[in-house]
Amino acid sequence: MRVHRFYSGSGIQLKQNFWLHDSALLWQWNKVLRFKPGQELILFDGKGTDRLYKLTELSKAEAHLQMVTELAKQLPRRHVYLFWSLLKKDNNDHVLQKCTELGVSNFVPIISERSVRTGFNMDRARKIVIEASEQCGRSNIPQVREPVHLEKVLDEYRDKMPLYVCEQGSTQPKISDDKLGVFIGPEGGWSQNELDVFTDYNLLHVAISEHTLRAETAAVVASSLVLR
Repeated sequence: MRVHRFYSGSGIQLKQNFWLHDSALLWQWNKVLRFKPGQELILFDGKGTDRLYKLTELSKAEAHLQMVTELAKQLPRRHVYLFWSLLKKDNNDHVLQKCTELGVSNFVPIISERSVRTGFNMDRARKIVIEASEQCGRSNIPQVREPVHLEKVLDEYRDKMPLYVCEQGSTQPKISDDKLGVFIGPEGGWSQNELDVFTDYNLLHVAISEHTLRAETAAVVASSLVLR
C-alpha cells in the first residue's frame, strides 16, 4: 500500500511525537484521503528531513503523530539551475513539474526577445514544485525565482557556475560539475543577438537531440541529461 508524502512547511517542527494543527493538511487528510487513526504517512520539511509517522488520533481540528522511523534523504546528485524562456499556456507548469521530478534545484524563468509570455504566477509555481516533490520522493523543495531578463541573468550567474545553452547540432560535452546552469530558449528560438551574447559570455553548448524539440520538451530532456 502506498504511503503518502506531505511537505510540512516551515511552521511545523517534525518532532518524535506532536499535535498537528495545520488546516490545509487536516482538510486533505480528513476530506480527500479520508485517513483513519493507525495509518502511516511521511512528512518532510524540504531541508532534508524525511520521517515516517503513525497517525494515532485525527479530528477536523488536530492530529496526533508518532514517529516510526527516520528515512534516508533523497537529494539530487547535482545542483542544477534551469533558466527557461517563459512559455505560453500550461507549458510552464509542465516544465516545473517534470523538472522537479528529475531533480532541478532552482528554476529561473527568463524573458528573452522572443518570449511569448511575460506573466508568471509565483504562487501557482510554488504549489506545483511542492506537489511534484511530494509525489516523486525527493527530500528538498526547488527554489523558484521571479522572471528576469536574459542579460541580467547572465551577468548575475556567469561567475557562479558553468552555464550551458541548449542548441540543436551542438556537441555533447562531458559534464562533471556539481553545480551548473542550463538555458532553454523560447518557442521561436534564440535571436541572433542573443546567440551573439552567448558567444561573448563564452557559454558552453550542449546537444540534447538531433530533432527540433518543443521548448518544454527540451527543458525536460536537458534536465535529464545534466542530472545523470
